[in-house]
This record gives sequence, structure tokens and C-alpha cells, in this order.
Amino acid sequence: MLYWIAEQLGFPGVLNLIRYLTFRAGASIITALVIGLIIGPKFIGWLRVRQGKGQPIRSDGPQTHLAKVGTPTMGGLMILTALVLSVLLWMDLRSIYVWACIFVTLGFGAIGFLDDYDKVTKASHKGLSGRFRLLIEFLIAGIATILIVRHNGTGLYLPFYTGGPIDLGYFYYVFAAFVIVSFGNAVNLTDGLDGLASMPVIVACMAFMLIAYIVGRADYAAYLGIPHVPGAGDLVILCGAIVGACLAFLWFNAPPAAVFMGDTGSLALGGTIGVIAVVAHHEIVLAIIGGLFVVEALSVIIQVFFYKRTGKRVFRMAPIHHHFEQLGWHETTVVIRFWIVSFVLALAGLATLKLR
Repeated sequence: MLYWIAEQLGFPGVLNLIRYLTFRAGASIITALVIGLIIGPKFIGWLRVRQGKGQPIRSDGPQTHLAKVGTPTMGGLMILTALVLSVLLWMDLRSIYVWACIFVTLGFGAIGFLDDYDKVTKASHKGLSGRFRLLIEFLIAGIATILIVRHNGTGLYLPFYTGGPIDLGYFYYVFAAFVIVSFGNAVNLTDGLDGLASMPVIVACMAFMLIAYIVGRADYAAYLGIPHVPGAGDLVILCGAIVGACLAFLWFNAPPAAVFMGDTGSLALGGTIGVIAVVAHHEIVLAIIGGLFVVEALSVIIQVFFYKRTGKRVFRMAPIHHHFEQLGWHETTVVIRFWIVSFVLALAGLATLKLR
């Protein structure tokens, strides 16, 4: 909005700063952070009054989690509020890519909200039907993919490969939707400990801030031999808003958490990162940068697969962060070590920009 206003005025004086993506990216971080910190206390108080007993805690989970009974959930609403307001304030309103991302953010956030609401009202950790969730998620991801492909093509970029993007044709629609949905659910599965999902999301978004900026510049993209996506630069604003909103949320989610993110936040944030990767044509690199989330999701898939067929568990408990808790690691130890892993993986993912 501010970009449009400054453009109409001809970017006079200090408003000339709004021309620059780097300035608006920094401003989006600060704006989302400030909004989150301001609305946080009242928001958490409102959730506590409305929810009463808070998020249901699994009785078969780590016993240390029973002390968290009564902690309100749906803190993702606070993240989404700060995120969307910041993006609308600093984005170029003509950016179809940002609008596609916001569509996924709000759509996945709505699914997560319904799931959280179902859990709270029924005092059960089960939530909505898995099939129903996936159906709506693929519908939302499919619509976003159609919007993106109309301006972005169906090419798949492979890191370490110098032959250029591979055109997947119509199969790309399925692939891109799968990336968005799978990453949304991967982040959702990771959100099981205080602060565990927030920081890796921040790290991944900081990595994609750089990637989005580079692919949006024809000169930088040509130099590095990666796809140039005109207009993708405005995704830097979105990534910055996510960073700021998650930092504000982490202030209240730090152990002992005053509020949980819930599916409202984790599903929305994961889906948003997924669609950012699709726009930037860095879907494969996303699997490296977001490798922590991938491992969390795979641990659940492996656990369910082997248990149904053999009756035996590969891990003491899935997702894998609970496995380490069952091994005796303190919750804070698991969280901080997983943060370190996410940071290393982000550096590895960024290294693919240059390695050929």
C-alpha cells in the first residue's frame, strides 16, 4: 500500500527509500515484529479466556508435557495478523506472486484454525479428518499453482545441474501442489515443542529472502545460472514479514510457553514457505533448506508404515523430536540442537546457488 502511495506521488524525498526492496524488506520485519509484540499479551489473554482448558495434551506423549495443560493454542492467529498487515503495508499491490502466497497463507490458516477449534471444543487431540484436510489443502494449493504457472511456467530447476530448468508440463501442477501441501504438513508435524518450529521457519525464510531477491534480478540470476523470475523480488517482503511475526511469537512461545502456535500457524507458515519455493523455482532446494521439517515428516511416515505392517516401532515415538525426548534429552536441548541443524541445512541449501 505504501509503495503504491509513494509511486503515485512520484517517490518524493524520503519516500524514495520505498523504491528499494531491501528497505521494504527490513521495514516488513520491523513492522510485523512490533505488531506481534503489541497485540501478543491481549491476544493471549483473550485465547485463555475463550479456550478454558487450552490445547489438549496427549496422554501417551512425554510425561513432561502434562505440565503444559491449560496453555492456550491458536497463537498462529497472532502470527497471521502481524504477517498479513505488514505484507499489505509494504508489498507492491500488483504482485500476483505475493497475492498467491497470501491466498495459501490464509487458506491453510483457516484449515488449521478449524482443526484447532475442533480439538479445543471436543477436548481431543484428533481434530479434523485427515482426508478432508488434505482435500481442501490440495484445492487451495492447486489454485495458487494455476495463478503462479500462468506467469512463471512449468520448469523445474535442479541444483548442481547446468542444463537449465526441466519442463514438466502439466505434471508440474501436481508436483507444485504436492510441494506446498507436504511442506505445510511437515511444519505442522514439527510444531510439538516450545519454540521448535518457530526458529527453523525463521531460518528458512531468511534463506529464501536471499533466494527470492536473487531470482528476481536478471543479472544475479544469470551470473549464478539459476532461473530468473521477474517480479519474484517482492517475495522478500513476505519472507521478512514471516521472520518478524515469528520472532514476536517466539517471545511469547519461549519455554515455558504462554501460548502454542497450533495448526493455525504451523500449517499456514509451512504452506507459505512451500509456495514461495514454487514461485522461485527452488522446490528441490527447499528440501535441503527445510530438511529438518522433511525429516520430521519422514519419521512419522516411517513409523506408521512399519507399525502397520510389523507391529513394531522404528522410533520410540514420532515425530522424531519426541524420540529424542524419550531417550532422555531435555526439551530445551532438543529444541536448540534442532535449531542448529536447521541453520546448517539452510547454509547447505544456499551453497547450491553457486556449486555446479
